[in-house]
Amino acid sequence: MRLISVDPGVTGAVAVFDLGNLVELHDMPVNDGVSAAGVAQLVHQLRPDRAVVERLQAMPGNGSIASYKSGRGMGILEGVLAARLVPVELVRPARWKRDLRLSSDKGRSRARACELFPQHAGLFGRVKDDGRAEAALIGWWWCETHPTR
Repeated sequence: MRLISVDPGVTGAVAVFDLGNLVELHDMPVNDGVSAAGVAQLVHQLRPDRAVVERLQAMPGNGSIASYKSGRGMGILEGVLAARLVPVELVRPARWKRDLRLSSDKGRSRARACELFPQHAGLFGRVKDDGRAEAALIGWWWCETHPTR
């Protein structure tokens, strides 16, 4: 089974798991927001059997423009996956982070990704690589909690 796990948004990423192993990692395609054409091309190229996507939620202090861009990006992602007939499960950040004993600390997510995927640790080294780390962690969480899928 080929799974993609997604940390949505302009700083997000798409991780690819094949039979439970992290095999690829892609930054979210963007051009003044999430790129519909870029996401469509990436999903076509990756040919996933299933997707698990972090559910976006309103964040206190985020303005209307940031909320609009986040919602638009999520809509693009869901639309592309639906058009490709890819089953999608949305997961709240609180759920997968609780199960992995993580908090909202993005640095801790990057460190945990380095521990779980030492062969890919170079992809999580920069502060701005938190989207990559969280996409990989979401996929790992899914594979661990849904072993029969």
